[in-house]
Amino acid sequence: MNAAHTFIIAEAGVNHNGCIDRAKQLIEAAAEAGADAVKFQTFKTEALVTDTARQADYQSENTGVVESQFTMLKRLELSEADHYALLETCQHHRLEFMSTAFDAASVDFLHRLGVQRWKIPSGELLSIPYLRQIARFNQPVILSTGMGDLDEVRLAVETLLTAGLAKSNLTILHANTAYPTPYQDVNLRAMRTLADTFGVAVGLSDHSLGIEVPIAAVALGAQVIEKHFTLDNSLPGPDHKASLEPAELKSMVQAIRHVEVALGSGEKTVSISEKANVSVARKRIVATQSIAAGSVFSEQNLGLKRGESGAFADQWDTVVGAVAQRSYGVDEGVDAPVSETP
Repeated sequence: MNAAHTFIIAEAGVNHNGCIDRAKQLIEAAAEAGADAVKFQTFKTEALVTDTARQADYQSENTGVVESQFTMLKRLELSEADHYALLETCQHHRLEFMSTAFDAASVDFLHRLGVQRWKIPSGELLSIPYLRQIARFNQPVILSTGMGDLDEVRLAVETLLTAGLAKSNLTILHANTAYPTPYQDVNLRAMRTLADTFGVAVGLSDHSLGIEVPIAAVALGAQVIEKHFTLDNSLPGPDHKASLEPAELKSMVQAIRHVEVALGSGEKTVSISEKANVSVARKRIVATQSIAAGSVFSEQNLGLKRGESGAFADQWDTVVGAVAQRSYGVDEGVDAPVSETP
């Protein structure tokens, strides 16, 4: 059985800080790291927040600036021309271009742009019209569920499916929207609860520090991993501090690929790589004293040691009680008796 391939999304988000050149550098870093896709955010600030909407606590803490969400997000908008340039850069690097849309007009724009799959962020989990708009395309949808309980996730799933999304096109990501997420709040087992409850592919949108949690998620069955990354943790902006730098992203991707292979088929067999060790690591039946031909093999004159000859230890009960057909010296391997055919 071939190892399953985890779809790894390198979440650039708004870590370009409104600079198209930095956004292109993020794409290059994601490609170098071995990610499958790089994801940005598409929004019109006027359609996303009111003038007075306050920042999330983590945003003001990470930026060191207290300002409205409107003011902060306006600096981070990407133009339509920017999107086309980023799509072209992704194609050049053989990366899938993704972006999260945060308003109806942005959804329509990304559809015209030709995105292959949709990422619904945790903040839109209960946005019924938004969910219906995306579901009608019936393209692959990745649904993040941060800040949601099981009933709220159920409402979102039912809304998507009723509006036209095929169940086979849905992947649900467990998520926690604290940036960074304390390890005690990650709750990876909730990912398995989502899989068991809804019977769809699951994954993790991870905001914890480091790379351990997404690697563990893959071992638990995640088929999609999303992780924020940046060119430099020290850059100003709301998400940089909780993001991986390029070398860390590459290490995460490599570790996940190793885990995919290591999970294997689940069948308990002797692997090709260890077959050569059988003859040197397993004990064989040997004489512990001189044994004359015609003597009876017993627990007193036989023992188990590693060696080059003699029956393996699982033949102990077959050898004990048999008659020696020849004489044996100390430590000489003893073969199992050959049964006579009638």
